[in-house]
Amino acid sequence: MLNRRIRALLLVLPLPLALPLSLAFGSAPARAMPASTLAQGATGRAVQATVLQILDRPELFIEQRRARVKDVAHEPETLSTRDTRAQLQFHTGAGARINRQSRLKLGSGCLLLDQGQLLVSGRQDGCTRSMRVSVRGTTYILEAFENGDTAVTSLQGRLELVRLRDGAPTDEAPVLLESGQRLRLLQALDLTTVIPLTPQDYQAILEGPLFRGFEPRLPAQGALEDYLNANVPGVRLPRPEPRAAGGRPPFSFGFGFGFGGGGGGGGDGPRPGGSRPGPQDAYPNSR
Repeated sequence: MLNRRIRALLLVLPLPLALPLSLAFGSAPARAMPASTLAQGATGRAVQATVLQILDRPELFIEQRRARVKDVAHEPETLSTRDTRAQLQFHTGAGARINRQSRLKLGSGCLLLDQGQLLVSGRQDGCTRSMRVSVRGTTYILEAFENGDTAVTSLQGRLELVRLRDGAPTDEAPVLLESGQRLRLLQALDLTTVIPLTPQDYQAILEGPLFRGFEPRLPAQGALEDYLNANVPGVRLPRPEPRAAGGRPPFSFGFGFGFGGGGGGGGDGPRPGGSRPGPQDAYPNSR
């Protein structure tokens, strides 16, 4: 590591002289981190995820093997779903729910969502190939779209979002996302939008596939319930309901910003939020 005198000298020298000197003393320019290594962490205990519940169909996989309740996935393994949903518990105390048609790579740096939708509860960072989400204990939804877009929704708690390019942070200032806000990164347009959630949006989310039918409580569910009681009157978390024998429950997740029941669009029920467009109108390439 460079000592203080060398560092002070580098600050006053012109760049053509400072760069060779910094290299000579072992300080090399930062390199972009490949997207494939985003989930890896330099320190800390390797991430472990225990399967708490599997819904709809037995189609949760850890790498290539079919997973069952109580199975444990270890970093850097990948979990994937087909026509199924699942709830996980991490060794850190945080938890997550994976929607249908999703793929998640475990890492101590972050949970790398390669495709699909992920609900995270508790102190657990997440990322896609274009954005990193840093938390202090909250409940949020992370989405990775086939067209490269990323969406982050804070149901409760503050999030810090950092843009990534080629796996490394860009020079753009971090975005702070507050409770009840949703950010979408439109990759093709290099455009970021932030909108507030309406009570109808919250209702649609809580009636959707990331909540409906799950029995285990989320680690930060108490904080989410307190926020709903204080800020979203009349909206409550659903109670667990037994599934009908021989089939999955009929979900209608009409939140018109990319959420869906696992690949179908936005559900066949009425869209909340009045005139807000559905995913097929606003985002042709979304699920």
